[in-house]
Amino acid sequence: MLVVALVVLLGMIGTGLASFALHQESQRWGDQAFEQKQDVITQLVAAELFQYAFTIADLAASVGAQSELTAGDFAALTAQLNGLRLPGAVAVSYIVPATTATTPALQARWRALGNRRLTLSHGATARDEFFYPVLGRELDGRPPELGRDLQDTPAIVDALRTSRSAGGITFSEPYLPAGSTEQSFVIVSAVTSTAPASQAGQFEGWVTMTYHGRNFLGPGLGIIGGEQVAIAFADITGPEPITLATWEPDVAVDTSMPPRLIPIPILQHRWRLTVRPTLQLLPTAEAWLARGAAGIGTLITLLLAALTASVVTSRDRALRRVDQATAELRDDITRREAVEEQLRTREAELVGFAGVVAHDLRSPLTSVIGYSELMATMEDDPLSAAQRGRLSRVQNSAVRMRTLIDDLLAYATADNTTLKLTEIDLNALVDDIVAERLGDGTPEQTIISYADLLTVCGDPGQIRQVLDNLIGNAVKYTPPGRPAEVTVSATRPDPATCRVEVADRGIGIPEEQRGEVFNAFMRAGGSEGYQGTGLGLAIVWRIVERHGGRVGVEANPGGGTRFWFTLPAR
Repeated sequence: MLVVALVVLLGMIGTGLASFALHQESQRWGDQAFEQKQDVITQLVAAELFQYAFTIADLAASVGAQSELTAGDFAALTAQLNGLRLPGAVAVSYIVPATTATTPALQARWRALGNRRLTLSHGATARDEFFYPVLGRELDGRPPELGRDLQDTPAIVDALRTSRSAGGITFSEPYLPAGSTEQSFVIVSAVTSTAPASQAGQFEGWVTMTYHGRNFLGPGLGIIGGEQVAIAFADITGPEPITLATWEPDVAVDTSMPPRLIPIPILQHRWRLTVRPTLQLLPTAEAWLARGAAGIGTLITLLLAALTASVVTSRDRALRRVDQATAELRDDITRREAVEEQLRTREAELVGFAGVVAHDLRSPLTSVIGYSELMATMEDDPLSAAQRGRLSRVQNSAVRMRTLIDDLLAYATADNTTLKLTEIDLNALVDDIVAERLGDGTPEQTIISYADLLTVCGDPGQIRQVLDNLIGNAVKYTPPGRPAEVTVSATRPDPATCRVEVADRGIGIPEEQRGEVFNAFMRAGGSEGYQGTGLGLAIVWRIVERHGGRVGVEANPGGGTRFWFTLPAR
Protein backbone atom coordinates (compact mmCIF):
# COMPACT_ATOMS: atom_id res chain seq x y z
CA MET A 1 0.00 0.00 0.00
CA LEU A 2 2.94 2.34 0.56
CA VAL A 3 3.92 1.98 -3.10
CA VAL A 4 0.35 2.76 -4.19
CA ALA A 5 0.25 5.84 -1.96
CA LEU A 6 3.56 7.01 -3.40
CA VAL A 7 2.23 6.56 -6.96
CA VAL A 8 -0.90 8.56 -6.10
CA LEU A 9 1.15 11.35 -4.49
CA LEU A 10 3.56 11.66 -7.40
CA GLY A 11 0.71 11.48 -9.90
CA MET A 12 -1.25 14.27 -8.21
CA ILE A 13 1.84 16.45 -8.02
CA GLY A 14 2.53 15.89 -11.72
CA THR A 15 -1.11 16.54 -12.62
CA GLY A 16 -1.10 19.76 -10.61
CA LEU A 17 2.07 20.99 -12.28
CA ALA A 18 0.80 20.08 -15.75
CA SER A 19 -2.56 21.75 -15.13
CA PHE A 20 -0.86 24.86 -13.79
CA ALA A 21 1.46 25.01 -16.81
CA LEU A 22 -1.45 24.62 -19.24
CA HIS A 23 -3.43 27.24 -17.35
CA GLN A 24 -0.49 29.65 -17.55
CA GLU A 25 -0.09 28.93 -21.27
CA SER A 26 -3.80 29.46 -21.87
CA GLN A 27 -3.64 32.72 -19.96
CA ARG A 28 -0.65 33.79 -22.04
CA TRP A 29 -2.58 33.05 -25.24
CA GLY A 30 -5.49 35.07 -23.86
CA ASP A 31 -3.25 38.02 -22.95
CA GLN A 32 -1.65 37.95 -26.38
CA ALA A 33 -5.00 37.83 -28.19
CA PHE A 34 -6.35 40.58 -25.93
CA GLU A 35 -3.32 42.77 -26.56
CA GLN A 36 -3.58 42.32 -30.33
CA LYS A 37 -7.27 43.19 -30.22
CA GLN A 38 -6.73 46.32 -28.14
CA ASP A 39 -3.87 47.46 -30.42
CA VAL A 40 -6.14 47.26 -33.47
CA ILE A 41 -8.94 49.11 -31.64
CA THR A 42 -6.56 51.82 -30.41
CA GLN A 43 -5.19 52.38 -33.91
CA LEU A 44 -8.73 52.58 -35.30
CA VAL A 45 -9.84 55.18 -32.73
CA ALA A 46 -6.66 57.27 -33.11
CA ALA A 47 -7.00 57.19 -36.91
CA GLU A 48 -10.64 58.32 -36.70
CA LEU A 49 -9.78 61.20 -34.34
CA PHE A 50 -6.97 62.35 -36.61
CA GLN A 51 -9.29 62.12 -39.63
CA TYR A 52 -11.76 64.42 -37.87
CA ALA A 53 -8.98 66.85 -36.99
CA PHE A 54 -7.51 66.87 -40.52
CA THR A 55 -10.96 67.41 -42.04
CA ILE A 56 -11.71 70.48 -39.90
CA ALA A 57 -8.17 71.83 -40.46
CA ASP A 58 -8.53 71.56 -44.26
CA LEU A 59 -11.92 73.28 -44.12
CA ALA A 60 -10.53 76.10 -41.95
CA ALA A 61 -7.66 76.61 -44.39
CA SER A 62 -10.10 76.75 -47.33
CA VAL A 63 -12.31 79.28 -45.53
CA GLY A 64 -9.29 81.41 -44.65
CA ALA A 65 -8.24 81.45 -48.31
CA GLN A 66 -11.44 83.32 -49.28
CA SER A 67 -10.93 87.06 -49.64
CA GLU A 68 -14.67 87.60 -48.97
CA LEU A 69 -16.46 84.54 -47.64
CA THR A 70 -20.09 84.36 -48.80
CA ALA A 71 -22.88 81.94 -47.98
CA GLY A 72 -22.44 80.40 -51.44
CA ASP A 73 -18.68 79.98 -50.91
CA PHE A 74 -19.28 78.23 -47.58
CA ALA A 75 -21.89 75.93 -49.13
CA ALA A 76 -19.46 74.97 -51.90
CA LEU A 77 -16.56 74.39 -49.48
CA THR A 78 -18.64 72.16 -47.20
CA ALA A 79 -20.48 70.23 -49.92
CA GLN A 80 -17.77 67.54 -49.98
CA LEU A 81 -18.30 66.76 -46.28
CA ASN A 82 -21.54 64.89 -47.00
CA GLY A 83 -19.56 62.38 -49.05
CA LEU A 84 -16.89 61.74 -46.42
CA ARG A 85 -17.11 58.98 -43.84
CA LEU A 86 -17.52 61.05 -40.66
CA PRO A 87 -19.53 58.91 -38.21
CA GLY A 88 -21.43 60.98 -35.66
CA ALA A 89 -20.95 64.34 -37.45
CA VAL A 90 -24.24 66.29 -37.44
CA ALA A 91 -23.38 69.85 -38.52
CA VAL A 92 -20.58 72.20 -39.54
CA SER A 93 -20.76 75.92 -38.69
CA TYR A 94 -18.83 79.15 -39.17
CA ILE A 95 -18.75 81.29 -36.02
CA VAL A 96 -17.68 84.92 -35.62
CA PRO A 97 -17.10 87.00 -32.45
CA ALA A 98 -19.03 90.18 -31.69
CA THR A 99 -19.95 92.71 -29.03
CA THR A 100 -23.18 94.59 -28.35
CA ALA A 101 -21.94 97.52 -30.41
CA THR A 102 -20.88 95.45 -33.43
CA THR A 103 -23.84 93.04 -33.53
CA PRO A 104 -26.15 95.18 -35.80
CA ALA A 105 -23.41 95.82 -38.35
CA LEU A 106 -22.38 92.16 -38.24
CA GLN A 107 -25.94 91.04 -38.93
CA ALA A 108 -26.25 93.43 -41.88
CA ARG A 109 -22.89 92.29 -43.28
CA TRP A 110 -23.74 88.56 -43.27
CA ARG A 111 -27.16 89.19 -44.72
CA ALA A 112 -25.46 91.03 -47.56
CA LEU A 113 -23.07 88.10 -47.97
CA GLY A 114 -25.90 85.67 -48.69
CA ASN A 115 -27.55 84.60 -45.39
CA ARG A 116 -30.56 86.90 -45.90
CA ARG A 117 -32.66 85.44 -43.07
CA LEU A 118 -29.94 85.69 -40.42
CA THR A 119 -31.07 87.20 -37.12
CA LEU A 120 -28.46 87.57 -34.37
CA SER A 121 -29.72 87.19 -30.81
CA HIS A 122 -28.22 86.66 -27.38
CA GLY A 123 -29.23 86.21 -23.76
CA ALA A 124 -28.14 88.07 -20.67
CA THR A 125 -24.42 87.84 -19.99
CA ALA A 126 -21.94 89.51 -17.70
CA ARG A 127 -19.43 89.93 -20.53
CA ASP A 128 -19.93 92.05 -23.62
CA GLU A 129 -18.73 89.19 -25.82
CA PHE A 130 -20.85 87.03 -28.11
CA PHE A 131 -20.20 84.07 -30.42
CA TYR A 132 -22.64 83.90 -33.34
CA PRO A 133 -22.95 80.99 -35.83
CA VAL A 134 -23.56 82.85 -39.10
CA LEU A 135 -23.15 80.06 -41.67
CA GLY A 136 -23.83 76.35 -41.38
CA ARG A 137 -24.48 73.07 -43.12
CA GLU A 138 -26.35 70.01 -41.88
CA LEU A 139 -24.68 66.62 -42.18
CA ASP A 140 -27.39 64.36 -40.77
CA GLY A 141 -30.65 65.92 -41.96
CA ARG A 142 -31.06 68.42 -39.09
CA PRO A 143 -30.01 72.02 -40.00
CA PRO A 144 -27.88 73.85 -37.40
CA GLU A 145 -29.32 76.76 -35.46
CA LEU A 146 -27.79 80.02 -36.78
CA GLY A 147 -27.72 83.47 -35.20
CA ARG A 148 -28.09 82.35 -31.56
CA ASP A 149 -25.21 83.33 -29.24
CA LEU A 150 -23.33 80.29 -27.83
CA GLN A 151 -22.73 81.69 -24.34
CA ASP A 152 -25.34 79.24 -23.01
CA THR A 153 -22.95 76.39 -23.91
CA PRO A 154 -19.75 77.00 -21.88
CA ALA A 155 -18.02 73.92 -23.27
CA ILE A 156 -18.17 75.33 -26.83
CA VAL A 157 -17.16 78.84 -25.72
CA ASP A 158 -14.13 77.49 -23.83
CA ALA A 159 -13.07 75.51 -26.92
CA LEU A 160 -13.45 78.64 -29.13
CA ARG A 161 -11.28 80.72 -26.81
CA THR A 162 -8.67 77.98 -26.53
CA SER A 163 -8.49 77.53 -30.30
CA ARG A 164 -8.04 81.26 -30.87
CA SER A 165 -5.35 81.68 -28.22
CA ALA A 166 -3.46 78.54 -29.28
CA GLY A 167 -4.07 79.06 -32.99
CA GLY A 168 -4.95 75.48 -33.82
CA ILE A 169 -7.48 72.66 -33.50
CA THR A 170 -9.31 72.05 -30.21
CA PHE A 171 -11.81 69.45 -28.99
CA SER A 172 -14.50 70.74 -26.63
CA GLU A 173 -15.51 68.90 -23.50
CA PRO A 174 -18.72 66.87 -23.87
CA TYR A 175 -21.99 68.70 -23.21
CA LEU A 176 -25.75 68.04 -23.36
CA PRO A 177 -27.51 70.11 -26.06
CA ALA A 178 -30.78 71.73 -25.03
CA GLY A 179 -33.63 69.20 -25.08
CA SER A 180 -31.27 66.24 -25.62
CA THR A 181 -30.05 63.41 -23.39
CA GLU A 182 -27.20 62.50 -25.72
CA GLN A 183 -23.66 63.73 -25.06
CA SER A 184 -22.16 65.84 -27.88
CA PHE A 185 -18.90 67.67 -28.51
CA VAL A 186 -17.39 69.96 -31.15
CA ILE A 187 -14.07 70.14 -32.96
CA VAL A 188 -12.95 73.74 -33.39
CA SER A 189 -10.37 75.28 -35.71
CA ALA A 190 -9.52 78.98 -35.69
CA VAL A 191 -9.66 80.64 -39.14
CA THR A 192 -6.93 83.07 -40.09
CA SER A 193 -7.01 84.94 -43.38
CA THR A 194 -4.52 84.13 -46.12
CA ALA A 195 -6.11 86.32 -48.82
CA PRO A 196 -5.76 89.10 -49.70
CA ALA A 197 -2.09 89.42 -48.82
CA SER A 198 -2.69 92.62 -46.86
CA GLN A 199 -4.89 90.69 -44.40
CA ALA A 200 -2.72 87.58 -44.11
CA GLY A 201 -2.63 86.21 -40.57
CA GLN A 202 -5.71 88.16 -39.46
CA PHE A 203 -8.14 86.24 -37.24
CA GLU A 204 -11.57 85.85 -38.90
CA GLY A 205 -13.58 83.39 -36.81
CA TRP A 206 -13.93 79.65 -36.19
CA VAL A 207 -15.04 76.58 -38.10
CA THR A 208 -16.74 73.99 -35.87
CA MET A 209 -18.00 70.48 -36.49
CA THR A 210 -20.53 69.02 -34.05
CA TYR A 211 -20.60 65.30 -33.19
CA HIS A 212 -23.15 63.18 -31.31
CA GLY A 213 -21.39 60.77 -28.99
CA ARG A 214 -23.73 57.80 -29.54
CA ASN A 215 -22.81 57.59 -33.24
CA PHE A 216 -19.19 58.69 -32.74
CA LEU A 217 -16.74 56.32 -34.48
CA GLY A 218 -19.65 54.63 -36.33
CA PRO A 219 -19.79 50.85 -36.67
CA GLY A 220 -16.00 50.46 -36.53
CA LEU A 221 -15.95 49.57 -32.83
CA GLY A 222 -18.49 46.78 -33.32
CA ILE A 223 -16.74 45.41 -36.40
CA ILE A 224 -13.31 45.27 -34.75
CA GLY A 225 -14.54 44.31 -31.29
CA GLY A 226 -16.93 41.61 -32.47
CA GLU A 227 -18.03 39.30 -29.67
CA GLN A 228 -14.55 39.10 -28.20
CA VAL A 229 -14.29 42.42 -26.32
CA ALA A 230 -16.51 45.11 -24.81
CA ILE A 231 -15.41 48.69 -25.49
CA ALA A 232 -16.09 52.07 -23.89
CA PHE A 233 -14.71 55.35 -25.27
CA ALA A 234 -14.67 58.25 -22.82
CA ASP A 235 -13.51 61.86 -22.53
CA ILE A 236 -11.27 62.22 -19.43
CA THR A 237 -10.18 65.83 -19.90
CA GLY A 238 -12.56 67.03 -17.18
CA PRO A 239 -12.65 66.01 -13.51
CA GLU A 240 -14.96 63.05 -14.23
CA PRO A 241 -14.83 60.65 -17.21
CA ILE A 242 -17.73 61.08 -19.66
CA THR A 243 -18.53 58.05 -21.82
CA LEU A 244 -19.24 58.94 -25.45
CA ALA A 245 -19.44 55.63 -27.30
CA THR A 246 -19.68 51.98 -26.28
CA TRP A 247 -19.77 48.52 -27.77
CA GLU A 248 -21.40 45.83 -25.63
CA PRO A 249 -21.61 42.38 -27.28
CA ASP A 250 -24.20 39.80 -26.26
CA VAL A 251 -21.52 37.77 -24.48
CA ALA A 252 -20.63 37.88 -20.79
CA VAL A 253 -17.44 39.67 -19.79
CA ASP A 254 -14.53 37.49 -18.64
CA THR A 255 -13.89 38.71 -15.09
CA SER A 256 -10.73 36.62 -14.75
CA MET A 257 -8.84 39.15 -16.88
CA PRO A 258 -8.63 42.82 -15.80
CA PRO A 259 -9.86 45.52 -18.19
CA ARG A 260 -7.30 47.57 -20.07
CA LEU A 261 -7.42 51.38 -19.73
CA ILE A 262 -5.71 52.93 -22.76
CA PRO A 263 -5.14 56.73 -22.75
CA ILE A 264 -5.27 58.48 -26.15
CA PRO A 265 -3.92 62.06 -25.88
CA ILE A 266 -4.58 64.01 -29.10
CA LEU A 267 -4.25 67.80 -29.58
CA GLN A 268 -4.05 68.64 -25.85
CA HIS A 269 -7.23 66.62 -25.28
CA ARG A 270 -7.37 63.35 -23.36
CA TRP A 271 -9.49 60.35 -24.26
CA ARG A 272 -9.56 56.87 -22.81
CA LEU A 273 -10.46 53.46 -24.18
CA THR A 274 -11.66 50.82 -21.73
CA VAL A 275 -11.41 47.37 -23.28
CA ARG A 276 -12.78 44.31 -21.44
CA PRO A 277 -12.39 40.74 -22.70
CA THR A 278 -15.43 38.48 -23.07
CA LEU A 279 -15.70 34.73 -22.72
CA GLN A 280 -15.40 34.48 -26.54
CA LEU A 281 -11.85 35.90 -26.61
CA LEU A 282 -10.42 32.37 -26.59
CA PRO A 283 -12.00 29.22 -28.06
CA THR A 284 -13.87 27.03 -25.57
CA ALA A 285 -11.37 24.21 -26.04
CA GLU A 286 -8.56 26.43 -24.80
CA ALA A 287 -10.55 27.64 -21.79
CA TRP A 288 -11.17 24.04 -20.70
CA LEU A 289 -7.72 22.75 -21.59
CA ALA A 290 -6.25 23.06 -18.09
CA ARG A 291 -9.37 21.53 -16.48
CA GLY A 292 -9.34 18.70 -18.95
CA ALA A 293 -5.68 18.09 -18.27
CA ALA A 294 -6.37 18.01 -14.53
CA GLY A 295 -9.18 15.51 -15.01
CA ILE A 296 -7.17 13.34 -17.34
CA GLY A 297 -4.13 13.55 -15.07
CA THR A 298 -6.19 12.55 -12.06
CA LEU A 299 -7.69 9.69 -13.99
CA ILE A 300 -4.27 8.52 -15.09
CA THR A 301 -3.03 8.74 -11.52
CA LEU A 302 -5.88 6.54 -10.30
CA LEU A 303 -5.31 4.07 -13.10
CA LEU A 304 -1.63 3.87 -12.29
CA ALA A 305 -2.44 3.33 -8.63
CA ALA A 306 -4.86 0.53 -9.52
CA LEU A 307 -2.32 -1.00 -11.87
CA THR A 308 0.37 -0.84 -9.18
CA ALA A 309 -1.96 -2.53 -6.70
CA SER A 310 -2.77 -5.32 -9.09
CA VAL A 311 0.68 -5.79 -10.63
CA VAL A 312 1.53 -8.62 -8.23
CA THR A 313 -1.40 -10.66 -9.55
CA SER A 314 -1.71 -9.55 -13.19
CA ARG A 315 1.30 -8.05 -14.97
CA ASP A 316 -0.40 -8.20 -18.39
CA ARG A 317 -3.45 -6.37 -17.09
CA ALA A 318 -1.21 -3.60 -15.75
CA LEU A 319 0.54 -3.22 -19.11
CA ARG A 320 -2.79 -2.88 -20.94
CA ARG A 321 -3.87 -0.13 -18.53
CA VAL A 322 -0.59 1.72 -19.12
CA ASP A 323 -1.11 1.52 -22.89
CA GLN A 324 -4.59 2.92 -22.50
CA ALA A 325 -3.32 5.84 -20.40
CA THR A 326 -0.58 6.57 -22.93
CA ALA A 327 -3.12 6.71 -25.75
CA GLU A 328 -5.22 9.21 -23.80
CA LEU A 329 -2.16 11.40 -23.26
CA ARG A 330 -1.40 11.28 -26.98
CA ASP A 331 -4.93 12.43 -27.77
CA ASP A 332 -4.55 15.33 -25.34
CA ILE A 333 -1.33 16.44 -27.06
CA THR A 334 -3.05 16.22 -30.45
CA ARG A 335 -5.84 18.49 -29.24
CA ARG A 336 -3.34 21.00 -27.94
CA GLU A 337 -1.54 21.08 -31.29
CA ALA A 338 -4.89 21.64 -33.00
CA VAL A 339 -5.56 24.63 -30.73
CA GLU A 340 -2.13 26.12 -31.56
CA GLU A 341 -2.84 25.69 -35.28
CA GLN A 342 -6.15 27.49 -34.83
CA LEU A 343 -4.34 30.46 -33.27
CA ARG A 344 -1.88 30.61 -36.17
CA THR A 345 -4.79 30.48 -38.64
CA ARG A 346 -6.51 33.39 -36.93
CA GLU A 347 -3.34 35.45 -37.00
CA ALA A 348 -3.00 34.76 -40.72
CA GLU A 349 -6.64 35.80 -41.24
CA LEU A 350 -5.96 39.09 -39.46
CA VAL A 351 -3.02 39.81 -41.75
CA GLY A 352 -5.14 38.84 -44.76
CA PHE A 353 -7.88 41.21 -43.59
CA ALA A 354 -5.41 44.11 -43.50
CA GLY A 355 -4.26 43.22 -47.01
CA VAL A 356 -7.82 43.06 -48.37
CA VAL A 357 -8.70 46.42 -46.81
CA ALA A 358 -5.60 48.05 -48.30
CA HIS A 359 -6.29 46.48 -51.71
CA ASP A 360 -9.93 47.63 -51.76
CA LEU A 361 -8.92 51.20 -50.91
CA ARG A 362 -6.54 51.45 -53.85
CA SER A 363 -9.18 51.46 -56.60
CA PRO A 364 -11.11 54.58 -55.50
CA LEU A 365 -7.87 56.33 -54.60
CA THR A 366 -6.48 55.62 -58.08
CA SER A 367 -9.57 57.26 -59.57
CA VAL A 368 -9.06 60.35 -57.39
CA ILE A 369 -5.43 60.67 -58.47
CA GLY A 370 -6.27 60.07 -62.12
CA TYR A 371 -9.06 62.64 -62.30
CA SER A 372 -7.07 65.23 -60.34
CA GLU A 373 -4.10 64.81 -62.73
CA LEU A 374 -6.47 65.11 -65.68
CA MET A 375 -7.87 68.38 -64.29
CA ALA A 376 -4.37 69.70 -63.59
CA THR A 377 -3.26 69.13 -67.20
CA MET A 378 -6.32 70.51 -69.03
CA GLU A 379 -5.14 72.76 -71.84
CA ASP A 380 -7.89 75.41 -71.65
CA ASP A 381 -7.00 75.96 -67.93
CA PRO A 382 -10.52 76.59 -66.56
CA LEU A 383 -9.31 76.60 -62.93
CA SER A 384 -8.48 79.68 -60.88
CA ALA A 385 -5.29 79.91 -58.82
CA ALA A 386 -7.20 79.16 -55.63
CA GLN A 387 -8.86 76.13 -57.23
CA ARG A 388 -5.48 74.90 -58.47
CA GLY A 389 -4.16 75.25 -54.92
CA ARG A 390 -7.00 73.10 -53.60
CA LEU A 391 -6.45 70.61 -56.45
CA SER A 392 -2.78 70.41 -55.50
CA ARG A 393 -3.73 69.65 -51.89
CA VAL A 394 -6.07 66.92 -53.13
CA GLN A 395 -3.28 65.42 -55.23
CA ASN A 396 -0.72 65.56 -52.39
CA SER A 397 -3.17 64.05 -49.90
CA ALA A 398 -4.10 61.28 -52.34
CA VAL A 399 -0.44 60.46 -53.02
CA ARG A 400 0.26 60.29 -49.27
CA MET A 401 -2.74 58.00 -48.80
CA ARG A 402 -1.59 55.78 -51.69
CA THR A 403 1.85 55.50 -50.07
CA LEU A 404 0.23 54.47 -46.78
CA ILE A 405 -1.95 51.88 -48.53
CA ASP A 406 0.99 50.49 -50.53
CA ASP A 407 3.04 50.16 -47.32
CA LEU A 408 0.14 48.54 -45.49
CA LEU A 409 -0.39 46.06 -48.34
CA ALA A 410 3.33 45.32 -48.52
CA TYR A 411 3.49 44.78 -44.77
CA ALA A 412 0.46 42.46 -44.81
CA THR A 413 1.83 40.30 -47.64
CA ALA A 414 5.55 40.44 -46.90
CA ASP A 415 5.64 37.20 -44.94
CA ASN A 416 3.25 35.06 -47.03
CA THR A 417 4.04 35.94 -50.65
CA THR A 418 5.64 33.07 -52.59
CA LEU A 419 9.38 33.72 -52.92
CA LYS A 420 10.87 33.49 -56.44
CA LEU A 421 14.50 32.90 -55.58
CA THR A 422 17.15 33.70 -58.15
CA GLU A 423 20.59 35.27 -58.38
CA ILE A 424 20.52 39.06 -57.97
CA ASP A 425 23.25 41.45 -59.11
CA LEU A 426 23.18 44.11 -56.38
CA ASN A 427 25.06 46.59 -58.60
CA ALA A 428 22.34 46.46 -61.25
CA LEU A 429 19.58 46.57 -58.65
CA VAL A 430 21.02 49.64 -56.93
CA ASP A 431 21.59 51.26 -60.35
CA ASP A 432 17.85 51.06 -61.04
CA ILE A 433 16.91 52.37 -57.59
CA VAL A 434 19.35 55.31 -57.78
CA ALA A 435 18.17 56.22 -61.28
CA GLU A 436 14.58 56.21 -60.09
CA ARG A 437 15.34 58.12 -56.88
CA LEU A 438 17.39 60.84 -58.56
CA GLY A 439 14.71 61.28 -61.22
CA ASP A 440 11.63 61.68 -59.01
CA GLY A 441 12.23 65.11 -57.49
CA THR A 442 15.01 64.17 -55.05
CA PRO A 443 17.24 67.23 -54.37
CA GLU A 444 20.17 67.53 -56.78
CA GLN A 445 22.65 67.66 -53.88
CA THR A 446 21.85 64.02 -53.06
CA ILE A 447 24.95 61.81 -53.24
CA ILE A 448 24.48 58.03 -53.40
CA SER A 449 27.76 56.08 -53.50
CA TYR A 450 28.22 52.38 -54.21
CA ALA A 451 30.65 50.12 -56.04
CA ASP A 452 31.66 46.48 -56.34
CA LEU A 453 28.53 45.08 -54.73
CA LEU A 454 28.06 41.32 -54.62
CA THR A 455 25.63 38.85 -56.11
CA VAL A 456 23.11 37.34 -53.70
CA CYS A 457 20.28 34.80 -53.80
CA GLY A 458 16.73 36.05 -53.17
CA ASP A 459 13.45 37.32 -54.58
CA PRO A 460 14.36 40.29 -56.85
CA GLY A 461 11.15 42.22 -56.17
CA GLN A 462 11.36 41.90 -52.39
CA ILE A 463 15.09 42.61 -52.18
CA ARG A 464 14.53 45.70 -54.33
CA GLN A 465 11.87 46.85 -51.85
CA VAL A 466 14.32 46.37 -48.95
CA LEU A 467 17.04 48.46 -50.60
CA ASP A 468 14.56 51.07 -51.89
CA ASN A 469 13.11 51.53 -48.39
CA LEU A 470 16.55 51.87 -46.76
CA ILE A 471 17.94 54.23 -49.43
CA GLY A 472 14.71 56.24 -49.45
CA ASN A 473 14.83 56.63 -45.66
CA ALA A 474 18.48 57.67 -45.80
CA VAL A 475 17.62 60.46 -48.29
CA LYS A 476 14.38 61.51 -46.57
CA TYR A 477 15.70 61.78 -43.01
CA THR A 478 18.47 64.25 -43.86
CA PRO A 479 18.22 67.61 -42.04
CA PRO A 480 17.05 70.51 -44.24
CA GLY A 481 19.83 72.47 -45.88
CA ARG A 482 22.28 69.56 -45.83
CA PRO A 483 22.94 67.39 -48.91
CA ALA A 484 21.95 63.76 -48.45
CA GLU A 485 24.98 61.41 -48.40
CA VAL A 486 24.22 57.72 -48.79
CA THR A 487 26.75 54.88 -49.07
CA VAL A 488 25.78 51.33 -50.07
CA SER A 489 28.34 48.58 -49.52
CA ALA A 490 28.43 44.78 -49.38
CA THR A 491 30.84 42.36 -47.71
CA ARG A 492 31.02 38.59 -47.25
CA PRO A 493 31.61 37.68 -43.57
CA ASP A 494 31.64 34.01 -44.57
CA PRO A 495 31.41 32.13 -47.89
CA ALA A 496 27.65 31.51 -47.55
CA THR A 497 26.55 34.98 -46.37
CA CYS A 498 26.46 38.48 -47.83
CA ARG A 499 26.15 41.51 -45.51
CA VAL A 500 24.72 44.68 -47.14
CA GLU A 501 25.04 48.07 -45.44
CA VAL A 502 23.25 51.38 -46.16
CA ALA A 503 24.88 54.29 -44.31
CA ASP A 504 23.78 57.93 -44.18
CA ARG A 505 24.55 61.25 -42.51
CA GLY A 506 20.94 61.93 -41.48
CA ILE A 507 19.24 62.72 -38.19
CA GLY A 508 20.18 59.39 -36.62
CA ILE A 509 18.22 57.12 -34.27
CA PRO A 510 18.48 57.33 -30.45
CA GLU A 511 20.29 54.31 -29.05
CA GLU A 512 17.41 53.31 -26.76
CA GLN A 513 15.03 53.10 -29.77
CA ARG A 514 17.17 51.08 -32.16
CA GLY A 515 15.71 47.82 -30.94
CA GLU A 516 12.15 49.02 -31.65
CA VAL A 517 12.38 50.78 -35.03
CA PHE A 518 11.52 47.56 -36.88
CA ASN A 519 8.16 47.30 -35.13
CA ALA A 520 5.09 48.21 -37.18
CA PHE A 521 4.00 51.89 -36.90
CA MET A 522 7.06 52.74 -34.77
CA ARG A 523 8.74 56.07 -35.57
CA ALA A 524 11.96 57.08 -33.84
CA GLY A 525 12.38 60.30 -31.90
CA GLY A 526 13.29 63.27 -34.11
CA SER A 527 11.29 62.01 -37.14
CA GLU A 528 8.12 63.93 -36.28
CA GLY A 529 8.73 66.59 -38.93
CA TYR A 530 9.14 64.05 -41.75
CA GLN A 531 6.36 62.25 -43.60
CA GLY A 532 6.18 58.50 -43.13
CA THR A 533 3.89 55.58 -42.27
CA GLY A 534 6.02 53.73 -39.73
CA LEU A 535 5.83 50.55 -41.87
CA GLY A 536 8.94 50.79 -44.08
CA LEU A 537 11.38 49.21 -41.62
CA ALA A 538 8.79 46.65 -40.49
CA ILE A 539 8.50 45.55 -44.14
CA VAL A 540 12.31 45.32 -44.36
CA TRP A 541 12.42 43.14 -41.24
CA ARG A 542 9.74 40.73 -42.56
CA ILE A 543 11.34 40.35 -46.00
CA VAL A 544 14.85 39.75 -44.65
CA GLU A 545 13.53 37.26 -42.07
CA ARG A 546 11.72 35.32 -44.82
CA HIS A 547 15.00 35.06 -46.71
CA GLY A 548 16.66 33.54 -43.64
CA GLY A 549 18.72 36.63 -42.92
CA ARG A 550 19.09 39.12 -40.08
CA VAL A 551 18.66 42.90 -39.99
CA GLY A 552 19.95 45.56 -37.61
CA VAL A 553 20.86 49.22 -37.11
CA GLU A 554 23.78 50.99 -35.50
CA ALA A 555 25.27 54.46 -35.29
CA ASN A 556 27.34 55.66 -38.24
CA PRO A 557 30.70 57.03 -37.02
CA GLY A 558 30.73 60.76 -37.72
CA GLY A 559 26.94 61.09 -37.54
CA GLY A 560 23.91 59.40 -39.05
CA THR A 561 22.76 55.79 -39.14
CA ARG A 562 24.02 52.52 -40.60
CA PHE A 563 21.42 49.85 -41.46
CA TRP A 564 22.62 46.35 -42.34
CA PHE A 565 21.05 43.05 -43.37
CA THR A 566 22.32 39.63 -44.41
CA LEU A 567 21.31 37.38 -47.29
CA PRO A 568 22.50 34.06 -48.67
CA ALA A 569 25.41 34.61 -51.04
CA ARG A 570 25.40 33.19 -54.56
